[in-house]
Amino acid sequence: MKEIIDIVAAYDEAVKQGKKTALATVVLVEGSAYRKAGARMLITEDGLLTGAISGGCLEGDALRKARMVILQQESLLVTYDTMDDDDAKLGVGLGCNGIIHILIEPINDHSKNPIALLKKIIENRGNAVLVTLFSIEDRKAPQPGTCLFLSENDLIFNGSDNANYHPALIDDAKKVLENQRSETMNYTYGAVYTGFVEHIKPLVSLVVIGAGNDAIPLTKIAAVLGWNITVIDGRHNYAVPERFPLANKVIVAKPENVLPQLELNDWTAFVLMTHNYNYEISLLKQLLPLNLPYLGILGPKKKLERMLTEVEESGTEITEEQLHKVYGPVGLDIGSESSEEIALSIVAEIKAVLSSRKGYSLKYKPVPIHDDQLKITVDK
Repeated sequence: MKEIIDIVAAYDEAVKQGKKTALATVVLVEGSAYRKAGARMLITEDGLLTGAISGGCLEGDALRKARMVILQQESLLVTYDTMDDDDAKLGVGLGCNGIIHILIEPINDHSKNPIALLKKIIENRGNAVLVTLFSIEDRKAPQPGTCLFLSENDLIFNGSDNANYHPALIDDAKKVLENQRSETMNYTYGAVYTGFVEHIKPLVSLVVIGAGNDAIPLTKIAAVLGWNITVIDGRHNYAVPERFPLANKVIVAKPENVLPQLELNDWTAFVLMTHNYNYEISLLKQLLPLNLPYLGILGPKKKLERMLTEVEESGTEITEEQLHKVYGPVGLDIGSESSEEIALSIVAEIKAVLSSRKGYSLKYKPVPIHDDQLKITVDK
């Protein structure tokens, strides 16, 4: 999501400066690659790059092709075969042992362009689907590109109103929205088109309860990831925007007034780090029934056990499902000592939990890194 936010911001700045732009999107990966399908990069006519489509090896060649796309105002599908010695000789040998298909689209001035759909992604606070359509079999055929946005409350189709694949795309987008898993589909209507039907997760919201000095590096690291950050504390002299310039909101509130000021969803993570036992246990009683995806509590395990016992003794039942969502001591075991290292371990744990990952070293993963993306190819 952060990449999309950065691309939209860069596009708006380019428009202010009167620069022409193109959008490069990784639409299909066969084998292994540094970035998976859905990676994007905005290219301006003077060579400014925002986002990334590889580890840096493809960007130079993509820039040259993007300038041609901007000049001709026609989308171009480019394929890099990292298993091909010729590609290696050209300086794009990635050592990834895969084939990467990248669609480069010119960004026109009209409202129906790819950036308009990316802006809808940012405005949407829930799960969404973005469809990018292209033809591998006939690269000279029109490349529809980024053409459909779907959320629970909105549908925008940027392609031709008479396109035969329109109903099928919408049906598949609805399935992906329901399953929350990206798919790659084929559509046959005279020509064969491939559609990358991409599930885009909502922006992670991090609520930091506590505005002490150790909360500052946590907000800084979360900001690098583009998370929406809220800092809350009951102390007026701690919860001030000047101390947390990267936070989206800084709120002074008593425990009973915290939840009414927040919008919660399945991507909201809480971290309790006030060092105030009474404040945290009061809030814990309110948070446990919400079944949040992540509720982290800073401090030793004995503190958490005491808090949970006290909550139960007050008459609140704690279920196994609720306990499963509580993480204390908070963070991954990476040997953290300083507040910065602890912040790193917390952010890493939140990311792992929200991605349904174990958080272990990738060297022990038995399948490719990006094997979480389901690819289904169906003729329609």
